[in-house]
Amino acid sequence: MSTLDIKSADSCAFDLLALGEVMLRLDPGEGRVRTARRFEAWEGGGEYNVARGLRRCFGLRTALASALADNEIGRLIEDFILQGGVNMDLVRWESCDSIGRKVRNGLNFTERGFGVRGAVGVPDRGHTAASQIQPGDFDWDHIFGQQGVRWLHTGGIFAALSASTADVVSEAIEAAHKHGTVVSYDLNYRPSLWEDIGGQAKAREVNRRIASHVDVMIGNEEDFTACLGLEVEGVDASLEELPVDGFKRMIEQAVTQYPNLKVVATTLRRVRSATVNDWGAICWADGTFYEATHRANLEILDRVGGGDSFASGLVYGFMTAGDAAIAVEYGAAHGALAMTTPGDTSMSTLAEVESLVRGGGARVAR
Repeated sequence: MSTLDIKSADSCAFDLLALGEVMLRLDPGEGRVRTARRFEAWEGGGEYNVARGLRRCFGLRTALASALADNEIGRLIEDFILQGGVNMDLVRWESCDSIGRKVRNGLNFTERGFGVRGAVGVPDRGHTAASQIQPGDFDWDHIFGQQGVRWLHTGGIFAALSASTADVVSEAIEAAHKHGTVVSYDLNYRPSLWEDIGGQAKAREVNRRIASHVDVMIGNEEDFTACLGLEVEGVDASLEELPVDGFKRMIEQAVTQYPNLKVVATTLRRVRSATVNDWGAICWADGTFYEATHRANLEILDRVGGGDSFASGLVYGFMTAGDAAIAVEYGAAHGALAMTTPGDTSMSTLAEVESLVRGGGARVAR
């Protein structure tokens, strides 16, 4: 019997709905933001990236619930999203003036990093349309009850944008559960989003409330410490080098405090440099831990979005196999491949993911 009771595909319009913000990512390539004269544009958002990965790599039907300011930047973001195949029927378009006094679209300037120089993200997302979404803006009973959604994915980035977005997350989760939809939540702690609204104490207040209603929890060691207050004695989560047994103890704390959790999953990353990481993942389900293949000295082009691609592979594994051991392997392989290409979102194919799961290497394909 599967760990998760997932509704059948033929009873739902969408396999997964992502609730979150999408920003325009501006990438200086191999250079620095501070000296750039041109940028390459991408779209990206922690929650959206999961939906896009499931659509483009794994071929599932996904949709986005969000809001964009109706101007040329918003329409550029729309064009990216449509190229990714994610349904936009639930995206709200908000009118705006030419200055953005009331509503605008978010920008994210992102350096990939190299060697000893780490990746850097400089978000510019004040007064964005998504941050102003209010409870009642979406007819969740129609979405989950009439259209049908197998899986809702949202996270701590969207919940941190404003007091109203945290309430929207709770509202959506309540409706999803009412209609039998599985709910996943990626803690995705970003200190800069919380520092002016109460800091870590506020992050814990909001995320602990939401955690009590989630089926699948995703996060790294810093997320679990900062958002839920879980700690393992003698381990510094900021080092991104949490031993596997230490993380298992942290997960055991989480499922004890939140017995509603059916699955807890995380990536295991050791940063040797910006371009070389050790990479793995672990998943807890039904009282058992499952560890994915460990990949030492993984070479990285762009680490942003690796965790989101892990999440989409994990979801795909549970939807198609209903098996935690398979799901965590798909997640770890997809995350590894996503970090070999630029941009927040995955450029991988299902065949490539499955080849890596089977132990395939990087020999030339002709």
